[in-house]
Amino acid sequence: MKLARLLTPDGPVRGEYDDGRIDADDGVYEVGRDGRLLPPADPSALYCVGRNYAETLEQMEYERPEEPDFFIKPPASLLGHERPIPYPEFTDELTYAGELAAVIDRRCRNLSPDEAADAIRGYTVMNDMDALDQQGRTARKAFDSSGPLGPWVETDVDPTGLDMWTDVAGERRQAANTELMLFDPFEIVSFLSKRFTLESGDVIAFGSPANPGLVEPGDEIEITYEGVGTLRNRVVSSE
Repeated sequence: MKLARLLTPDGPVRGEYDDGRIDADDGVYEVGRDGRLLPPADPSALYCVGRNYAETLEQMEYERPEEPDFFIKPPASLLGHERPIPYPEFTDELTYAGELAAVIDRRCRNLSPDEAADAIRGYTVMNDMDALDQQGRTARKAFDSSGPLGPWVETDVDPTGLDMWTDVAGERRQAANTELMLFDPFEIVSFLSKRFTLESGDVIAFGSPANPGLVEPGDEIEITYEGVGTLRNRVVSSE
């Protein structure tokens, strides 16, 4: 099942997505005609894990972490499917990262890895935008529109062996499988739940494979996770 959120003239609605339509409690809405897709979750925070693929460690010359290495993006970083990504005026080095993300279904804390699956509503796709020339992770990664998310939450998928790929301006930039993660999604959800109370709708992104190249205004970024969906956004000038 695909769960989506739509912004209509009367406000947001949510329901099951199927073939361009959302079946909500008060009727059926057509995407495009009746509104546009919103990020499929409304989190209190986005917890993002970095350095979670071996090839990324090799590319960036990072040491292998002994536990998940994470940072947090605020809700203001969210951006919906097919919404433009403004190129920030404060950077000359903007890049992307195609990540699988889980949406938490209920308030929870201190989960074991075996318990984590039951606390996850489903999976979606996130683009972890990064202003590489800024100082510190928060400045680099936590700015407005730095977390495109969508297009929906897929509730029926096993996250542990999914092919993924990222195309930028029609060029294949990333290709990997989630089995190459150093820490699997359930280990990460468990790890974070022992440090934070996770709320319904919170998002946990599991890191990106090797990430070659920058993006420029006009570039369209398409991130696909097999069985989940394709997140598509275009970078635009902020002028």
